Amino acid sequence: MLLDSIKNDLKIAMKAKDTLKISTLRMITSSIKNMEISNRGSSNEDSPNDTLGDSEIIQLLSKMIKQRKESAEIYSKSNRNDLEKKENDEIEIIEQYMPSQIDDEKVNELIDQVINETGSSSIRDMGKVMSVLKEKYSGQMDFGKASSIVKEKLNSQ
Repeated sequence: MLLDSIKNDLKIAMKAKDTLKISTLRMITSSIKNMEISNRGSSNEDSPNDTLGDSEIIQLLSKMIKQRKESAEIYSKSNRNDLEKKENDEIEIIEQYMPSQIDDEKVNELIDQVINETGSSSIRDMGKVMSVLKEKYSGQMDFGKASSIVKEKLNSQ
């Protein structure tokens, strides 16, 4: 499981005294814990398994990467190269736990496949197509690009 891998790497980083990796991995585990706690509070049923699945962790990591990219861009515009470098270094560490990205050609094929699977034919079906893509390929593709491709394909049908 992804969380076990993160915790194991945290132990290794602590032994190696890698302060940046330690702080980044602690931030990740803290965010995961916070999400588990908020999920526990929002669910009505008492489920013993409050841990997040890998797909939920990947979504969380995607958000963290997006936040760091935005921050790095702001720091870059403000000529704060030290802070920009720190954000980019954190992105590199977080990306180690992300699945590999699907190339653009394969994304096109997968979108065609999902459109056929869902029987989508108009722009009104875009939400259905996007939810299937996010469910199956979370963290593996840029959904901003995918969204525009889906819109283009559904408009042309």
